[in-house]
Amino acid sequence: MPPEFKDFARLLIYAVPVVITLAALEGVVLALTRKEAYDWRAALASLADFLLREFLVRRLLPLGLAAPFIAWAWQNRLATVQLDTVSAFVLLFLGQEFCYYWFHRASHRVRWFWATHAVHHSPEQLNLSASYRFGLTGRLSGSALFYVPLIWLGFPPAAVFLTLSLNLLYQYWLHTTWIPKLGWFEYIFNTPSHHRVHHASNPEYLDANYGGVLIVFDRLFGTFIAERADLPCRYGLVKPLRSYNPIKIAFHDWLQMARDLRGATSWRARFMHIFGPPGWSADGSGATTEDLRRRLANAAAGD
Repeated sequence: MPPEFKDFARLLIYAVPVVITLAALEGVVLALTRKEAYDWRAALASLADFLLREFLVRRLLPLGLAAPFIAWAWQNRLATVQLDTVSAFVLLFLGQEFCYYWFHRASHRVRWFWATHAVHHSPEQLNLSASYRFGLTGRLSGSALFYVPLIWLGFPPAAVFLTLSLNLLYQYWLHTTWIPKLGWFEYIFNTPSHHRVHHASNPEYLDANYGGVLIVFDRLFGTFIAERADLPCRYGLVKPLRSYNPIKIAFHDWLQMARDLRGATSWRARFMHIFGPPGWSADGSGATTEDLRRRLANAAAGD
């Protein structure tokens, strides 16, 4: 790995106490300056999720579902990309950003991946502490599969996943409600305004703004939605999860998926409960994004 990447790896280690401290400081400031009470129990649940994931799950489960596919891709790579030029770093960044966009989009549109990703969207307040609530089942779900093509093309796995970690570190500051829109920066980069929309559970805002550092792929693939001054974001899940238990938060959607599978009466229904969109139901009474927007449109037409 190039020396620059080793420096970045050290940066990530040093960043951990910094991001946790800044999240706590933000909580103190918001608690003193805002009428809305800061949810300290939710912040502690996010911290517990982080600590369990980093110091327990990663040690008990050093390899995930995607590990053999990553190994195969690297052993059978088409080339070996030498990360010794600016253009190589730019290609790695853009390739990782492209893969992250599709991972993130699938995490909202495929129930299997949403079962893990729902954890990140469960806080009903958007603040810095929510940025490190990712759940405990990411490795079991195989989310790293989305980066296999990049490794197959010849980018070293360590470099790919370190770049992903830097991507996630960039997104830390996006989890805020007090940073306004940022002018021209909004056209190219992901910003707090764009990410507020992404975390909103309003039907008008669902399934949008999947980018990590950039917002250009959302604009390119039609998933960009701008924050509206007339429509405040409502955070949390469409069906709120009222719990501060990190274990329940981590596994609630997996348990619901198991219940849905147990009640399914056809193989198509079983398939859709796993790989269909979150909220799908066989009788059409579900709460997918399309269902919610259709009901909203029907209600507006009835007024």
